[in-house]
Amino acid sequence: MKNVVLLGPPGAGKGTVASRLVQAFGFLHVSTGDMLREEVAKGTPLGELARGYMARGELVPDEVILSLVQQRVDAQKGVLFDGFPRTVAQAEGLERFTTVDVVVFLEVDREEVVRRLSSRRICEKCGAVYNLVTQPPKEPGKCDRCGGALLQREDDKPEVVARRFEVYMRDSAPLVAYYEGRGLLRRVRADRAPEEVFRAVAEVLR
Repeated sequence: MKNVVLLGPPGAGKGTVASRLVQAFGFLHVSTGDMLREEVAKGTPLGELARGYMARGELVPDEVILSLVQQRVDAQKGVLFDGFPRTVAQAEGLERFTTVDVVVFLEVDREEVVRRLSSRRICEKCGAVYNLVTQPPKEPGKCDRCGGALLQREDDKPEVVARRFEVYMRDSAPLVAYYEGRGLLRRVRADRAPEEVFRAVAEVLR
C-alpha cells in the first residue's frame, strides 16, 4: 500500500475526501490536529508540551509534531497524511522515518473557498454543522436535530476566509514546489461535487 499526503487550502474538502479514502482503501488516517487534541486530552508529556504553545496562540514546533507523527506511524505503509506536512522542514523530517509515495493537491479557487466556508453554520447547542449552499437546514436558522440557533463562526466570515486562503497558498507554495520537484505531486480540481473529487483522487491512487 502507498503512503499518501493530502494537501489543499481550507474549504477544499480534505476531510470529506480523507474519510472516503479511509473507507475505500483502509488507510491509517493521520491528522495532526486530531492527534494533538488527543494527546492534550490524555495529558501525555507531548500533549502538555503542545498545550503550552496552543494556549499562547503559537504554532506547535516541527520537532513536536514530527515526534507525534513518528510515534503513530513509524515506517508503516498505507498511511494517509491529512493536511500534514505543512512546511518543507516537516516534509524533510517525515522522510527520515517513512516514505511518501504520492501527494494529492486539491486545487480550488479563492472565490469557491469563500463561498463554501462563509456558507457554513454551526448549531450553538449541539454543534451540528450545516452549509447553506450544499446542506441547508429544513428551517432557516434552526438546527434540524435540536432546534438550536445556527451561528456563523468568526473565522468563517468572508473577509477572514479570504485571508486564511491567501496565507495557506503563500505558506504552502514551497511545499507544493518541493513535492512537484520530486515528481510526487498530482493536482486534482476540487471545485466539483464531492463524489467526483473522490473518484478523481481514487483514480490517482490506483
